[in-house]
Amino acid sequence: MGWRGSLALDYRLQDGRTRVHDRHDGPLRVLRALHPEGGVCHSVLVHPPGGIVGGDELAIEMTLAEGAHALVTTPGATRFYRSAGATSTQTLRVAAATASRLEWLPLETIAYSGCEATNALSFELAPGAEMIGWDVTALGLPESDRPFDAGRFTQSIELPGRWLERGTIAAADDRLLDSPLGWAGRRVLATMWFAAGAALVPARRDALLEAARSAARAHALAATTGATSPQEGVLVVRALAARVEPAMDLLQRIWRVWRPLAWGLAATAPRVWST
Repeated sequence: MGWRGSLALDYRLQDGRTRVHDRHDGPLRVLRALHPEGGVCHSVLVHPPGGIVGGDELAIEMTLAEGAHALVTTPGATRFYRSAGATSTQTLRVAAATASRLEWLPLETIAYSGCEATNALSFELAPGAEMIGWDVTALGLPESDRPFDAGRFTQSIELPGRWLERGTIAAADDRLLDSPLGWAGRRVLATMWFAAGAALVPARRDALLEAARSAARAHALAATTGATSPQEGVLVVRALAARVEPAMDLLQRIWRVWRPLAWGLAATAPRVWST
């Protein structure tokens, strides 16, 4: 039997400031809730054991009431370690009310060789709710001579009824991992999205899309980055990289232009990103 951990986060706007009420069971909790920019609540989530092994099940439930604005991040990578056979699972389910804003900005997820893991994210946005999110998946530790040469990693990112990304990466699937139509020999996949609970005004959607493309064109990962709008209320940026650091740098650059453009807010980075 593995660890069972759950964390419920309830964000509410009170006197012009978003406050969070949290309830946890097991090894999953809020390290700090900070307000470095006044009304926005910055939450840092931690998993004290430091990694997720076969049989572990972690579940995060998040609600944002009307007008709330939360930025959620982590102080380090999420690590899915080698399994003896049992599947390890992490799930995130978000329900965001009208006029709320969410920034889901964790550090990378590392799938170690031999893992049997599932990482599932679901975001239910009411009309008027908006979010910026990202996910960076790294396979193995190739620079430490620990490549992803065994195991499977299943990932899903969903806006129910509107956008769904779901796939399983098997270490033995050379056609996916090494083909130019797949990961092209790289082992880091970055996905970033801007999403709204209803269709975006075309001019606003186009401005956000061009801002992302402009940031990507000026970056070292320009040749392996693309941005598109698969649905009227969703923009998606995807990039392939050999290492985590360039991928995370690209996403942070796009976040720094999206945030003021979409919401008129300065890009106040969480302090934990600098530690």
